[in-house]
Amino acid sequence: MNHLLQNSARYITRIVDFFYPPFKRWIPLQMFRYAACGGGNMLLDWILYFLVYNFVLQHRMWDLGFVTMSSHIATLAIVFPITFLTGFYLAKYVSFSASLLQSKTQLFRYALVAAINLLINYLGLKFLVEICCIYPTPSKIIITFISVIFSFLSQKYFSFK
Repeated sequence: MNHLLQNSARYITRIVDFFYPPFKRWIPLQMFRYAACGGGNMLLDWILYFLVYNFVLQHRMWDLGFVTMSSHIATLAIVFPITFLTGFYLAKYVSFSASLLQSKTQLFRYALVAAINLLINYLGLKFLVEICCIYPTPSKIIITFISVIFSFLSQKYFSFK
């Protein structure tokens, strides 16, 4: 399985690096790879969020028996684990592949940063949707821009240092 992950990461890296030359004047390769992978994962997040919110939950509350979640928060809970795993994979094998930290250390640190981002997303959605009355999908997009800055700095200087 690890061999498959590494081979697909090499393929993804070659594709990302193919588009790098016009940008090498302005940004380092690692930042470009992070932006490309993060941008792809962010796009996946937005698409999944839209699909789950509109077509799976259909704007309805999600009753788990012991707690009921609003649809915009339930959608976040459903989509987050998927984009967490794809984001870690891309960060570990494409963006920060030169990191010498052990995988379990990287995963733990990545999870800490992701937990903070989850909190940012949760509080941001609660604020924008429930207080500011902005639709959930645009709210999610707004919050993503805030968390991207935090994520890059945290992943570069903490998770994959």
